[in-house]
Amino acid sequence: MSRIVVIGGGIAGLAGAALLARDGHEVELVEARSEVGGRVGSWEADGFRFDTGPSWYLMPEVFDHFFRLLGTTTDEQLRLVQLDPGYRVYAEGNPIPLDIAADVEETLARAERIEPGSAKRLRRYLARAGETYDMALRRFLYTTFRSLPRVFGPEVVRRTPRLIRLLLEPLGSLARRTVKDLRLRQVLGYPAVFLGSAPDLAPSMYSLMSHLDLVDGVRYPMGGFRGIIDRIEALALAEGVTVRTGSPVARILTSGGSAVGVELADGSTLSADVVVSAADLHHTETKLLAESERSYPESWWQHKVAGPSALLVLLGVRGEIPQLEHHTLLFAQAWEENFAAIFGDQPKVPEVPSLYVCKPSGIDPSVAPDGHENLFVLVPLPADPLLGSGGVGGDGDARIEALADRVIRQIAEWADIPDLESRIVVRRTIGPADFVADLNSWRGTALGPAHTLKQSAFFRAGNASKKVKNLLYAGGSTIPGIGLPMCLISAELLVKRLRHDTSTTPLPEPLESTGPRREADAAAVRPAGEAAGASSSAPSAEAGA
Repeated sequence: MSRIVVIGGGIAGLAGAALLARDGHEVELVEARSEVGGRVGSWEADGFRFDTGPSWYLMPEVFDHFFRLLGTTTDEQLRLVQLDPGYRVYAEGNPIPLDIAADVEETLARAERIEPGSAKRLRRYLARAGETYDMALRRFLYTTFRSLPRVFGPEVVRRTPRLIRLLLEPLGSLARRTVKDLRLRQVLGYPAVFLGSAPDLAPSMYSLMSHLDLVDGVRYPMGGFRGIIDRIEALALAEGVTVRTGSPVARILTSGGSAVGVELADGSTLSADVVVSAADLHHTETKLLAESERSYPESWWQHKVAGPSALLVLLGVRGEIPQLEHHTLLFAQAWEENFAAIFGDQPKVPEVPSLYVCKPSGIDPSVAPDGHENLFVLVPLPADPLLGSGGVGGDGDARIEALADRVIRQIAEWADIPDLESRIVVRRTIGPADFVADLNSWRGTALGPAHTLKQSAFFRAGNASKKVKNLLYAGGSTIPGIGLPMCLISAELLVKRLRHDTSTTPLPEPLESTGPRREADAAAVRPAGEAAGASSSAPSAEAGA
């Protein structure tokens, strides 16, 4: 049994702590903020409760597997609702929305009416997306990449020609080859944003994302995404993890080339046999380690592509808004130009942005007072903290608030809600500078390093330091990548790393300890469906699922 200190109480840190404790280690988690959650934040005001981070529940099998590792089930921990439609699309200049149904055949029928002949091509696209997703689960997601021969086994070798094309052809190009209608191309391409990327930057291997939303469907955990954090924290406590909030780490302590603990900002120290940082990787490497100990120094980051930052607008609105679904996407005609503005050599805010609106109050009465709606708006922006910070009631930086005003008018016009602005009773904005201040986010990115070809799979930063022994990493900055499911997998990879397990498939369920187990505190596990914990002001952005 080792003593392990985990830095960061986001979903990867909490999940990793829970699994490591179950595996027999003594685990203490330290979180800089006053409560855990990280990017999965929440904010409350005047009876409204807003998720400020991830809002798409995708890849349910990853959640199912994680909970079973800890001896429980998703059904015991969460109450999920299937969304139908999964989401709604408004296209600039077209007043008639396109609803993406829970039934994929209905969606294909709607696509056929828009573009005759498209249903057949989309059905083939989705079939291949499903095959790619299955292969990714078996070979590329649940691996530390310590043994490439195990990753590139016979199954992968047989598919080498197709795999090469999936890696070299951009997702946007594949979408254009599949359908001609701009709306349909946007439906196939927008999941790249979940990956902190753009359709023409992400490899077409990520077409697998369309299997998730179009075939598997979209779910919502009642009570909001903060409830997921509450359940994982409870499970971690039940496994014996010690959680210490309000404890920012000043540096990682080393001796003889190995991590031996952490020094907190108050000068106290915690000793450890293994240190896990689930904090932002750029912050960990450039702020918590000495220059000679950095596997990824500042010079390394200068050549990397940051995922987009975001403007988040949290709105409490009086009255109903039937024009918006639980998930609503507003796509601009200048689709490629939008992404070029965000990721180009001279980044700028798009003139007419594409954006996303979440309205959880349509099915979850706990997030808004009676007779009101809860709206979460996300506008992708360049990763540039100089764009400014947000505030409450219009008190943010002038540029951020002006953009929020423009976005509210855009939603009102495109979705035909002419009185939207006059019905707003609660308003908060969050800008790129907030991600830096509250989450130590590299360049103010809302998600992490973009999933480009050179920043995916074994090209992405690994989950172990190359310079410091017994220093491991977890979270969206490292393998396998961005999003709640990816962070749960990164937590499992910590166990694999310590076990020297080079397999490419999920660990057997439930997780059987390789060392002595600490006594679980059964009282720490609250019944599923219990209200979410205290609110947080921590900003976060849509992180995929």
